[in-house]
Amino acid sequence: MAKELKECSILLVDDDAGDRLLIRKAMQENGVVNRIEFFEDGQALVDHLTLHARAPGAAQPCLILLDLNMPRLDGHEALKIVRNHSSWKEIPIVVLSNSGNSDDILNSYREGANSFFTKPFEYKELVRLMGLLKTYWFETARLPFPAS
Repeated sequence: MAKELKECSILLVDDDAGDRLLIRKAMQENGVVNRIEFFEDGQALVDHLTLHARAPGAAQPCLILLDLNMPRLDGHEALKIVRNHSSWKEIPIVVLSNSGNSDDILNSYREGANSFFTKPFEYKELVRLMGLLKTYWFETARLPFPAS
Protein backbone atom coordinates (compact mmCIF):
# COMPACT_ATOMS: atom_id res chain seq x y z
CA MET A 1 0.00 0.00 0.00
CA ALA A 2 1.39 3.39 -0.96
CA LYS A 3 2.34 5.70 1.91
CA GLU A 4 -0.27 8.30 0.97
CA LEU A 5 -3.03 5.67 1.04
CA LYS A 6 -1.93 4.52 4.50
CA GLU A 7 -2.21 8.09 5.75
CA CYS A 8 -5.67 8.86 4.41
CA SER A 9 -8.77 8.12 6.42
CA ILE A 10 -11.71 5.83 5.85
CA LEU A 11 -15.10 7.28 6.77
CA LEU A 12 -17.59 4.72 8.05
CA VAL A 13 -21.17 5.97 8.13
CA ASP A 14 -23.53 3.62 9.97
CA ASP A 15 -26.05 4.20 12.74
CA ASP A 16 -25.47 0.76 14.29
CA ALA A 17 -22.63 0.89 16.84
CA GLY A 18 -22.26 -2.90 16.75
CA ASP A 19 -21.82 -2.90 12.97
CA ARG A 20 -19.24 -0.10 13.20
CA LEU A 21 -17.25 -2.09 15.76
CA LEU A 22 -17.38 -5.31 13.73
CA ILE A 23 -16.38 -3.55 10.51
CA ARG A 24 -13.42 -1.89 12.24
CA LYS A 25 -12.34 -5.22 13.74
CA ALA A 26 -12.69 -6.99 10.36
CA MET A 27 -10.59 -4.27 8.70
CA GLN A 28 -7.90 -4.59 11.37
CA GLU A 29 -7.84 -8.36 10.88
CA ASN A 30 -7.06 -7.66 7.22
CA GLY A 31 -4.19 -5.34 8.06
CA VAL A 32 -5.94 -2.06 7.27
CA VAL A 33 -3.90 0.56 9.12
CA ASN A 34 -5.80 3.65 8.00
CA ARG A 35 -7.54 5.83 10.54
CA ILE A 36 -11.25 4.98 10.54
CA GLU A 37 -13.64 7.79 11.43
CA PHE A 38 -17.19 6.93 12.47
CA PHE A 39 -20.40 8.84 11.72
CA GLU A 40 -23.89 7.86 12.85
CA ASP A 41 -25.78 9.29 9.88
CA GLY A 42 -25.44 11.06 6.56
CA GLN A 43 -25.80 14.50 8.10
CA ALA A 44 -22.79 13.89 10.37
CA LEU A 45 -20.81 12.83 7.28
CA VAL A 46 -21.75 15.95 5.31
CA ASP A 47 -21.02 18.17 8.34
CA HIS A 48 -17.59 16.55 8.72
CA LEU A 49 -16.72 16.91 5.04
CA THR A 50 -17.81 20.55 5.11
CA LEU A 51 -15.72 21.34 8.18
CA HIS A 52 -12.77 19.29 6.92
CA ALA A 53 -12.82 21.08 3.54
CA ARG A 54 -12.13 24.37 5.31
CA ALA A 55 -8.97 23.08 7.00
CA PRO A 56 -5.85 24.26 5.19
CA GLY A 57 -3.99 21.40 3.51
CA ALA A 58 -6.55 18.82 4.56
CA ALA A 59 -6.43 15.61 2.52
CA GLN A 60 -9.59 13.97 1.23
CA PRO A 61 -10.63 10.68 2.77
CA CYS A 62 -9.66 7.76 0.57
CA LEU A 63 -12.90 5.80 1.00
CA ILE A 64 -16.41 6.21 2.39
CA LEU A 65 -18.32 3.14 3.57
CA LEU A 66 -21.96 4.18 3.64
CA ASP A 67 -25.02 2.51 5.14
CA LEU A 68 -28.39 3.42 3.62
CA ASN A 69 -31.01 3.28 6.37
CA MET A 70 -30.07 5.91 8.95
CA PRO A 71 -31.81 8.70 10.86
CA ARG A 72 -31.68 12.40 9.97
CA LEU A 73 -30.07 12.07 6.52
CA ASP A 74 -30.11 8.60 5.00
CA GLY A 75 -27.43 7.09 2.82
CA HIS A 76 -29.22 7.84 -0.46
CA GLU A 77 -29.48 11.55 0.33
CA ALA A 78 -25.90 11.71 1.66
CA LEU A 79 -24.68 9.99 -1.51
CA LYS A 80 -26.44 12.56 -3.69
CA ILE A 81 -24.96 15.46 -1.71
CA VAL A 82 -21.40 14.08 -1.84
CA ARG A 83 -21.62 13.30 -5.55
CA ASN A 84 -22.97 16.77 -6.36
CA HIS A 85 -20.24 18.62 -4.47
CA SER A 86 -17.32 19.67 -6.64
CA SER A 87 -14.67 18.90 -4.00
CA TRP A 88 -16.03 15.51 -2.92
CA LYS A 89 -17.33 13.84 -6.05
CA GLU A 90 -14.14 11.82 -6.66
CA ILE A 91 -14.12 10.16 -3.22
CA PRO A 92 -14.85 6.46 -3.69
CA ILE A 93 -18.10 5.45 -1.98
CA VAL A 94 -18.97 1.86 -1.18
CA VAL A 95 -22.52 1.25 0.02
CA LEU A 96 -22.50 -1.34 2.77
CA SER A 97 -26.09 -1.99 3.77
CA ASN A 98 -28.33 -4.61 5.32
CA SER A 99 -30.59 -4.10 2.32
CA GLY A 100 -30.50 -6.45 -0.62
CA ASN A 101 -33.48 -4.68 -2.20
CA SER A 102 -33.01 -4.31 -5.96
CA ASP A 103 -34.34 -0.72 -5.85
CA ASP A 104 -31.76 0.23 -3.21
CA ILE A 105 -29.00 -1.31 -5.30
CA LEU A 106 -30.11 0.36 -8.55
CA ASN A 107 -30.69 3.74 -6.90
CA SER A 108 -27.32 3.62 -5.14
CA TYR A 109 -25.52 3.17 -8.45
CA ARG A 110 -27.66 5.84 -10.11
CA GLU A 111 -26.78 8.21 -7.26
CA GLY A 112 -23.07 7.60 -7.80
CA ALA A 113 -21.99 4.69 -5.59
CA ASN A 114 -18.84 2.94 -6.79
CA SER A 115 -19.93 -0.41 -5.31
CA PHE A 116 -22.79 -1.94 -3.34
CA PHE A 117 -22.46 -4.78 -0.84
CA THR A 118 -25.01 -6.34 1.44
CA LYS A 119 -23.61 -6.75 4.94
CA PRO A 120 -22.98 -10.41 5.63
CA PHE A 121 -24.64 -11.99 8.66
CA GLU A 122 -21.59 -13.99 9.69
CA TYR A 123 -18.47 -12.28 11.00
CA LYS A 124 -16.21 -14.60 8.98
CA GLU A 125 -17.88 -13.36 5.80
CA LEU A 126 -17.49 -9.74 6.93
CA VAL A 127 -13.75 -10.33 7.39
CA ARG A 128 -13.61 -11.81 3.89
CA LEU A 129 -15.50 -8.81 2.46
CA MET A 130 -13.22 -6.31 4.20
CA GLY A 131 -10.25 -8.21 2.76
CA LEU A 132 -11.72 -7.87 -0.73
CA LEU A 133 -12.32 -4.14 -0.20
CA LYS A 134 -8.75 -3.65 1.04
CA THR A 135 -7.29 -5.57 -1.90
CA TYR A 136 -9.38 -3.71 -4.44
CA TRP A 137 -9.34 -0.13 -3.11
CA PHE A 138 -5.88 0.00 -1.52
CA GLU A 139 -3.80 -2.45 -3.53
CA THR A 140 -5.34 -2.71 -7.01
CA ALA A 141 -7.39 0.35 -7.94
CA ARG A 142 -5.70 3.62 -8.80
CA LEU A 143 -7.19 6.45 -6.75
CA PRO A 144 -7.06 10.18 -7.55
CA PHE A 145 -5.35 10.97 -4.22
CA PRO A 146 -3.66 12.55 -2.51
CA ALA A 147 -5.39 15.66 -3.71
CA SER A 148 -3.07 18.61 -3.89
